[in-house]
Amino acid sequence: MSDASSVIDDLQQESEELDRLVGELEADRWALDTPAAGWTVAHQIAHLAWTDHSALLAVTDADAFHALVEKALAAPDSFVDQGAEDGARLAPADLLARWRDGRTALDRALREAPAGARFPWYGPPMSTASMATGRLMETWAHGQDVADALGVVRAPTDRLRHVVRIGVRARNFAFGAHGLPAPAEEFRVEVTAPSGALWTYGPEDAAQRVTGPALDFCLLVTQRAHRADLAVRAEGTDADRWLDIAQAFAGPPGTGRVPRETAR
Repeated sequence: MSDASSVIDDLQQESEELDRLVGELEADRWALDTPAAGWTVAHQIAHLAWTDHSALLAVTDADAFHALVEKALAAPDSFVDQGAEDGARLAPADLLARWRDGRTALDRALREAPAGARFPWYGPPMSTASMATGRLMETWAHGQDVADALGVVRAPTDRLRHVVRIGVRARNFAFGAHGLPAPAEEFRVEVTAPSGALWTYGPEDAAQRVTGPALDFCLLVTQRAHRADLAVRAEGTDADRWLDIAQAFAGPPGTGRVPRETAR
């Protein structure tokens, strides 16, 4: 499990950072609208609690998780949103407690998972490290929605390397989600970490390239900001197309965000 322990630690820290944003919120601020249409701060935390619970079932009770999958297949357009809606109806203190209890249980289950374990998920089976990485990506992305709603600017950390990695690895998935063939050649991706380090992926001599700050790349692939508002650049036709459709999350393409100028 040593290969997963570092990302589980980072997931714990990412969750604690978000907890500090919402832990002392007045009740009325849980009802603030976030940039995700129809979702308040409460919806964002309820969604994280719901998906943490799904992940916990995947790790500890495969039969119960498969029952969830059957429900998702029966209502693909509403299943996830309904989980957020149900949780958002709770009193803020109860919702906060549910999220905290759920993520604590998931943390324990991931740390106790046997080496080499693989767990069912809504897509391909997940390793312990992959499950923790996916939860970190979602926690960071939905935390960004909460921060935007509260008018808080979060200092980025090198925990973003996990989000970058998912975004890069999901390149072909993003093309497929839009009914497009995946590019035959690999891209070179070079992003600058918050610490100043350069994170690189793909052949150094690749003709198609993507460059920019890691934070901006993460905002792009989680669709938390429009490409026009970010300093991510592409060289090559396929790389340029990718920046228009990139997504680090499973499921159908999201609607994304409008450019800031249009929003005004």
